[in-house]
Amino acid sequence: MPQQNNMIGNPKPTNEPKVKGPQMNDRDRMNDILATEKYLTDGFNIAAREASHAQLHRDIMTILNETHQCTRDAFEMMFQKGWYKIEAEDQSKLTQTFNQFSNYSSQFPYTSPLQ
Repeated sequence: MPQQNNMIGNPKPTNEPKVKGPQMNDRDRMNDILATEKYLTDGFNIAAREASHAQLHRDIMTILNETHQCTRDAFEMMFQKGWYKIEAEDQSKLTQTFNQFSNYSSQFPYTSPLQ
């Protein structure tokens, strides 16, 4: 079966060079920012789970939410500029996976909203 191009994204800027030199450009900086933000959210997630003091937990949760928002903002900017693309999944595969995991809900000790 031939592969279809199911990429979702905006076109890259027309002034973006085809071959990149060794110096960092705006896209490189945004990739670095996005990777750093993802790394930070991972660390703050762990800190939030393990914080033993209530005020510390609240402070970490505030920082975690702000960091998640920064991550989202970086992703949206990169997506708008055509620097970040995502692959669309086939609807039948989405339905199959949804059904598979929906059936798992019968194993939970609580009522699932999927039922």
